[in-house]
Amino acid sequence: MASTSKIIKGSVYVVEDNIDTDQIIPAKFLNLVPTIPDEYAKLGSHAMAGLPEGHPAFVPEGTDKSPYAIMVAGRNFGCGSSREHAPICLGAAGIQAVVAESYARIFFRNAVATGEVFPVESKVRLCEAFKTGDVAEIDMAANSIKNVTSGESYELIPPGAVAPVIEAGGIFGYARETGMIKQRD
Repeated sequence: MASTSKIIKGSVYVVEDNIDTDQIIPAKFLNLVPTIPDEYAKLGSHAMAGLPEGHPAFVPEGTDKSPYAIMVAGRNFGCGSSREHAPICLGAAGIQAVVAESYARIFFRNAVATGEVFPVESKVRLCEAFKTGDVAEIDMAANSIKNVTSGESYELIPPGAVAPVIEAGGIFGYARETGMIKQRD
């Protein structure tokens, strides 16, 4: 889980526009229960398994973790069906933040509610400024992303009021932290 005062640095995986939830986690894997640790790991191993041929492997075969920490996307990331497994599988695979031009409302809401990944919006089209494998550094406090490989920096839209919810681990963690619901024993 990312923090608004932290730096997120790592390799980037780039996708373009209209990446739908069936590309993020195909429906045949929705029987996996994220609250069961082994099944959570399996969700990670199937992240981005629905991408068409021609995309580099997101999770190397035989593993459950991706070598990428940041996903850079175009417009309308997470469109399609209401699938809370989508941000969960990305978090399980090791993605800390998705930086996109825009999000489908349901993906954005599920990312915030689960606290798995930071859905960060860019002010410009970044999926053409990064290549898969580039190294990026997101400065959550400065609302910026730097392509360490090229040296170019770009401004991000501040996450605003959703940041504390994500930092708390999602809506239930936030509700516990703020006293809306009772802390677990």
